[in-house]
Amino acid sequence: MGNKKVVLAYSGGLDTSVILKWFIDKSYEVVAYVADVGQEDNFIDVKEKARAIGASKVYIEDLKEEFVTDYIFPAIKANAVYEGRYLLGTALARPLIAKKQIEIAHKENAEYVSHGSTGKGNDQVRFELAYYALDPKIKILAPWKMQEFLDQFKGRTDMLNYAREKNIPVKASLRKPYSEDDNLMHISHEAGILEDPKYKAEKEMLVKIVRPQDAPDQEKHLEIHFKDGIPVKVINSDDNIIKENPLELFTYLNEIGGANGIGLLDMVENRFVGIKSRGVYETPAGEILIKAHMDIEGIAMDREVMRLRNILSPVFSEIVYNGFWFSPEMDFLMAAIKKSQELIDGIVYLTLYKGNVIINGRESPSSLYNKDLASMDIEGGFDQKDSEGFIKINAIRLMAHNAILKKQGNSIV
Repeated sequence: MGNKKVVLAYSGGLDTSVILKWFIDKSYEVVAYVADVGQEDNFIDVKEKARAIGASKVYIEDLKEEFVTDYIFPAIKANAVYEGRYLLGTALARPLIAKKQIEIAHKENAEYVSHGSTGKGNDQVRFELAYYALDPKIKILAPWKMQEFLDQFKGRTDMLNYAREKNIPVKASLRKPYSEDDNLMHISHEAGILEDPKYKAEKEMLVKIVRPQDAPDQEKHLEIHFKDGIPVKVINSDDNIIKENPLELFTYLNEIGGANGIGLLDMVENRFVGIKSRGVYETPAGEILIKAHMDIEGIAMDREVMRLRNILSPVFSEIVYNGFWFSPEMDFLMAAIKKSQELIDGIVYLTLYKGNVIINGRESPSSLYNKDLASMDIEGGFDQKDSEGFIKINAIRLMAHNAILKKQGNSIV
């Protein structure tokens, strides 16, 4: 068998179960690797299934805490929102999953790593860019880009027939005629019936949240405490519940946010490979935290720092979405964003109500807000007469532009 050992990112579903057995048929030793990033799976069953199919070893890796602290929280600090809407739940998990997979490959002296992502989606790019960045010598087996595999499996029917032939247990069902990706940050629904962009996602589809119109007719009041742009404490002021551990804090926000209909998004986005894709996303904790974080920055962040950081935020989001987490440009952005967050401390007071995150107020020891300067009622250190010169200086180029237009006979008025 030589060193034909492959570490397969294994989910327990139809695709990766078929891939696992197919590799064994091709004389590979397969080490199955399952990354626990918060998905609702029975990992004991998944492990037993992988062993029954023929995996020589099965790794179940609990990555939830690291996912929150090293991937989700940095994205919150960066206000990372792809195309102004998507909170990057899947994209944030992939580099972490790939990182641990490479570690296992080194531990097992495996020459190959593999995943079950298709050749049309974003995940193949995210996994494989991460593999190469972390180990330039690694060899990748991507079945959905291998002609021999494509010749054998032209669709789901071929895979189901193969599974029956090889005695692979499969839960074949039309109950969910679409694809899902679940983790702590979100659950996504796409493909299948959702490929029709006007198809309405019904409430039966929702997993982490209730529809906003079905949420309780009762407000929930929270305090979110930040230190250096990182959420460090959540207090439910109605029930006096306090969460400080990062994973517990995030999990709690998912629970209370989901129960109040927070975090539903239905959009058509642009994949990195050039295809438009429709997705329905549930991201309760992420939506709460990013709105609270943006708010605390409003009182504690310098204007010019904010202007520059706001230029970088969509760049950061695209880098994450496109799979370049382990890259020199990400190292640069991480350093810049970390610097921007040094004084982003304080508390945001907010209300959750029927899908809405309503900001009630905020306070910060790093506050740049000066009530006396801003007040219309108090004569503070700002001399209003100085505004006359300020306006005239800023109008110089506007007046010059208008003079040129008049010369050309193209006056604005």
